[in-house]
Amino acid sequence: MDPIVVIEKYYDPQSIAYGYLVRHSRMVVKKALEIAEKVKHLSPDLRFIEEAAMLHDIGIILTNTPEIGCYGDKPYVCHGYLGTELLKREGLPRHALVCERHVGAGITLEDIKAHNLPLPPRDMCPETLEEKIICFADKFYSKNANTLHQEKKIEEIKNGLATFGKDKVERFETWLKMFGY
Repeated sequence: MDPIVVIEKYYDPQSIAYGYLVRHSRMVVKKALEIAEKVKHLSPDLRFIEEAAMLHDIGIILTNTPEIGCYGDKPYVCHGYLGTELLKREGLPRHALVCERHVGAGITLEDIKAHNLPLPPRDMCPETLEEKIICFADKFYSKNANTLHQEKKIEEIKNGLATFGKDKVERFETWLKMFGY
């Protein structure tokens, strides 16, 4: 399976959104494979990591995020579950789960209820090793035009996650240890 072929079903390769998605995803792939190397004794599925990391943000096209060329009708927080729906239709259920489980450091059902988030009422937290690796890798890069290619520092990531709750920082810190950072 070629993730670019899947992406090009939903994105015009000449579009701004495509450029942001592909550049960001390639950096996440590289970081995820570096992380996987640190835990190779756990036998992570490298091919799956490469494919799923390329596809993890495919749902952004359906969000209203004009600064990255996306003109859908949903808030950005919805991009995970929207990507899940796209990839399930593509016959990629395992890849689909990465989409909804990578947002933040995972979103719990309690988060959805407490903050009245416009998301399906279910836990959306990384469960498998591969999901955790991709979610962790994703935290190091944003889609901001000014910082697109800059890797975030760990303290910057933790400060960003802290705005969503102490549990998000704790989950990230668990991954820091798990992945040898």
